[in-house]
Amino acid sequence: MNKTREAECRKKAKDLVSKMTLTEKVYQLRHTAPAIPRLGLSAYNYWNEALHGVARAGVATVFPQAIGMAAAFDEELLGLVADVISTEGRAKFNVQDKYNDNGIYKGLTFWAPNINIFRDPRWGRGHETYGEDPYLTSRLGVSFVKGIQGDDENYMKAAACAKHFAVHSGPESIRHSFNAECSKQDLRETYLPAFQALVQEAKVEAVMGAYNRTNGEACCASKTLLQDILRKEWGFEGHVTSDCWAIRDINEGHGITSGPVESVGLAMTNGCDINCGNLFEYLLQAVGKGYTTEERIDEALTNVLTTRFKLGILDEDENGNFTSAFDVKKDNPYANIDYTHVDSFTAKELNIRIAEESLVLLKNDGNLLPFNKNNISTVGVIGPNADSRKALVGNYEGTSSEYVTVLEGIRREVENSGTRVYASAGCDLFKDKVENLGERSDRLSEVKAVCDVSDVVIAVVGLDASLEGEEGDTGNAYGSGDKPNLLLPGLQQEVLDTIAASGKPAVLVVLAGSALALDKASTQFKAIIQGWYPGAQGGTAIANVIFGKKNPEGHLPLTFYSEKNTLPEFTDYNMKGRTYRYMTEEPLYPFGYGLSYTDFDIVPTQIVAGPDAYRSVDGKLDDRHIYFKSGSDSIDITVKVSNKGSMAGAATVQAYVDYTALNVAGAPVRQLKGLKKVHLDAGEEKEVVISLDEKAFGLYDENGEWKLNPGNYTVYIGNSQPDKRSEELTGKKCCGIPVVIE
Repeated sequence: MNKTREAECRKKAKDLVSKMTLTEKVYQLRHTAPAIPRLGLSAYNYWNEALHGVARAGVATVFPQAIGMAAAFDEELLGLVADVISTEGRAKFNVQDKYNDNGIYKGLTFWAPNINIFRDPRWGRGHETYGEDPYLTSRLGVSFVKGIQGDDENYMKAAACAKHFAVHSGPESIRHSFNAECSKQDLRETYLPAFQALVQEAKVEAVMGAYNRTNGEACCASKTLLQDILRKEWGFEGHVTSDCWAIRDINEGHGITSGPVESVGLAMTNGCDINCGNLFEYLLQAVGKGYTTEERIDEALTNVLTTRFKLGILDEDENGNFTSAFDVKKDNPYANIDYTHVDSFTAKELNIRIAEESLVLLKNDGNLLPFNKNNISTVGVIGPNADSRKALVGNYEGTSSEYVTVLEGIRREVENSGTRVYASAGCDLFKDKVENLGERSDRLSEVKAVCDVSDVVIAVVGLDASLEGEEGDTGNAYGSGDKPNLLLPGLQQEVLDTIAASGKPAVLVVLAGSALALDKASTQFKAIIQGWYPGAQGGTAIANVIFGKKNPEGHLPLTFYSEKNTLPEFTDYNMKGRTYRYMTEEPLYPFGYGLSYTDFDIVPTQIVAGPDAYRSVDGKLDDRHIYFKSGSDSIDITVKVSNKGSMAGAATVQAYVDYTALNVAGAPVRQLKGLKKVHLDAGEEKEVVISLDEKAFGLYDENGEWKLNPGNYTVYIGNSQPDKRSEELTGKKCCGIPVVIE
């Protein structure tokens, strides 16, 4: 959207605000903004969700949960997904507005993406995120926001929202009173980069404050976060919304203020523009008591209404009067998106594609996969998630017109070839029996029977959003959405033991939105697929991978810990020992890891340095160093990627900067700083370029100051991390390129 049009929208919003009474202004700053007929303003509800598809408003394409889409490691593809989401959102809005349906989940202000860092695998809401890495989260988040908001010069397609700002990742049970304490170094190195990228690169329209405190300040009323960093340092020009009913936490949970009047005054004064909830009604009293000012309320409402003008759902008519009529502007290209764009065939195809790309092949000993269905007479499909729709979708989901479970996907794939499918739930997801009046392990004999008659067995276990998710939304009785540990719940491991004991060739498919400790299962099964919550078409995608129609290409966006690993206290926000960037123990499956049915060679062939960065030998790859002297340059690394196998597939070229030789206090071991996904036919070669500038090498110090430290670095290029465990699992080493900062 061009700056002239943005300025015009802000001017109109300011003019509209000037015509309102203080009472009218205050009520416009709740998520349920009422109509003001005398000003031509219709009611509008700002609360809508689109984490992985338009949510909670009827039929829409239900894509894989965010963590699954992150595993695709594909910026471009996520942008295409977001574009479909905003197209469906516009189509649904246009028809809902036509019929005067302006309730909750019906607007164009989508409170997504969730770009919090998944720092602890126990956090229930981690599956809403893009994983544990700030760089990957930034790149995917930027792409998602751009896809949601569109690229029209005059109108925004839909408004995205970066949440939850900031330093927020559990525990869920105490989020309304919890104080997340973190160092200035961790704040800048880990918790803020994705938010900064979305604000400054993607121009995200909204930012949502978190429930918790950060270093003593309530996030939805934090001068440090909302004024000093977001507005002044980063230049954010959109609007800030509270999380839902988070304003009341300021006094009820955090005890910072004496009551709701003081809470709303503090939130408004420090930069919260709109309240998800109803406490902003107290702003009238807050102004009277001097806790905030009408001038600040005017500023907040101008920020909020500017969004509606940018969307084109509020404007001036030909007579200069404000109106939010259905077709305000005929030149708005998004006003003409009709309902035929909802749940379209092309969206379904894209849904299958992103689900396929998200699947991570963790193990494939002896090339057990893919199965040849023509050589199989019977298939056993066993496990509580095998025929579960709930395990397809995660949370914040829409309603699909079709759900394909893993069992259904396998059945559709093989039955035309005459292969029979046997099925058993095996056990409940977390209880010790399936039937209420049954005895413990009441399906175990059935598991044995299915194994007996099956040529191959596919076990489908894991979690669903009733066990991991948001406080208040989950059904578990022990963690308010968080996991008590990383083990499979209930009798699932017992079912896996039984399948393994049968001796039949067996594949394990795990449907879960987070890392589980699969130590025992990794010794029992020759092939393991991490399937995440793969979306409404997930069963089709999983069957396509198992039977070789599609080559798996996903990579882990988070570390899969071993039972032997030591996890810091859940409430400890210090990054030491957490995620691949800081942990020193060896994980079960590392961040960035993922296998393929084919074999890739990834070889850097040339390095081109800018005028202020140079090599000791002109451009040719050798064992000598790159010298990087200035903050204005970049290093371009040309990488040749070759598919040496017999099947088409995709390689994910990953560039990591290793800092271990620097001896800088609190520095990460290494960080992902470059990413390119390359699709190749069998025998095909392609070249890609990875560009690294000073930001890839600089680090934040203990005072939160960014520095380009002089010393020795190594840039590693490969299809995984350069750690020992990844090399052991893949049988390949990354190529290390020495870099010296003078």
